[in-house]
Amino acid sequence: MAQLGSVFLPVTSPRAAAAWFSAAFGLAVSSLQEHAAVLDSPDREFRLTLMGPESGIAARPGLTWATFSLLVDDLEAARKGLADRSPGPISGDERTCLWFTVTDPDGNTLLVCDR
Repeated sequence: MAQLGSVFLPVTSPRAAAAWFSAAFGLAVSSLQEHAAVLDSPDREFRLTLMGPESGIAARPGLTWATFSLLVDDLEAARKGLADRSPGPISGDERTCLWFTVTDPDGNTLLVCDR
C-alpha cells in the first residue's frame, strides 16, 4: 500500500509561510532553508513542504483550488483561529458544512475539514 510522503505548496517566502502554517495549524517546522521549508503534523503522519522561488518550482503561489485538505479535530475552533490570520474570506456554511476554505498569506486556497 502506498502512503503519501509530502504535499508541496508554492510560497513566496518559505520562512514566512512556515511561521504562518505553524501558528495556524500547529505544524512543527522540521527543516527551514532559503528554497523550502518542511513542516510535520504532531503525529508525523502529514508533511507539508513549502517551496519558495529559489527551489526552481514552476508553480507560482496563489493557487485558486485546494491541492490538499487539512484535517482538524475542532472545525469551529479552526475557523475562529483562522478568521484573524487569513487575508481572504473563509467560505462554507458554518451551520451545516464539515469543511471550509481559506487562503494563506500567499493566496493559496486551503481546504480545512472536520475529522
